[in-house]
Amino acid sequence: MITLCSERLSGKNTNHTFSFLLYTLYFLKLFTIHLKMKINSLVENTSAVGMPVEHGLSLYIQLDNGRNILFDMGQRRLFAENAERLGLAIADIDMAIISHGHYDHGGGLRAFLEINDKAKVYIHNDAFQPHYSLKEDGLKYIGIDKDLQDNPRLIACGSMTRLDDNMTLFADVNGKCYCPQGNRLLFGPSETQNDSFSHEQNLIIDENDNTILFAGCAHKGIINIMRKAEEVIGKTPTHVFAGMHLAKGNDDNTFISNLAHELMNYDNCSFYTMHCTGTEQYKQLRDIMGNQIEYLSCGEIAEI
Repeated sequence: MITLCSERLSGKNTNHTFSFLLYTLYFLKLFTIHLKMKINSLVENTSAVGMPVEHGLSLYIQLDNGRNILFDMGQRRLFAENAERLGLAIADIDMAIISHGHYDHGGGLRAFLEINDKAKVYIHNDAFQPHYSLKEDGLKYIGIDKDLQDNPRLIACGSMTRLDDNMTLFADVNGKCYCPQGNRLLFGPSETQNDSFSHEQNLIIDENDNTILFAGCAHKGIINIMRKAEEVIGKTPTHVFAGMHLAKGNDDNTFISNLAHELMNYDNCSFYTMHCTGTEQYKQLRDIMGNQIEYLSCGEIAEI
């Protein structure tokens, strides 16, 4: 095609200037580069590429419009250290989101506020309530630092928050379809009350004909969250990035198999899982779902 343009423009044509403009415009349209969204895993329980890891989650999302979103922050400062290892700057983050009020997702908040001096942090109203986990040696506090809840850069969210024309946060997910069995070990706001996960929120991004859903641990159940996402935006996600909280629930093979087949009903959706799903549980999902599901470990990058 470039050769053809050269030949045509080399001829003696009274409309030479006009033809040149037409071919130039065609050439530019033909070779326009559409940037892809990149999802960089900064914190995850495992790493296939030798990065330092911890129990937690943090994703550095690079939109094709140049904006950078941080989804969760891990336990402490590892998200920032691993960002540097990947050539990414936390100072360049334009907006941050904490998916729910557990330390392995919002524990890095203090470090983020120190490193980044501009971005607002969107967090649910109930995220700073007390949260507990029942361990072998008793009940342990797993909440986030309450001293930070009055920071002016924090934006308290409720049922739904429109971040812009293409991004929406939503909470208040209902339904009992395949809720993680490990939820029975989680409590709050009192030590005797099972957690309702009212503090859990999820992110939807619409970009380049893709609808991407991000869920931190999917305590409300990934199927229920996807159904709520469809209600919020009126269409089905094309991609899902989510922990599914299967690792600690002793979920049996039947539960995981049934969940996999339910996920496969979304045949035009690609799934990326991580963190609390568990590697063995992922393998069971993968055996059934095949290439429809992938595991995103620390240091890996997904492009959409």
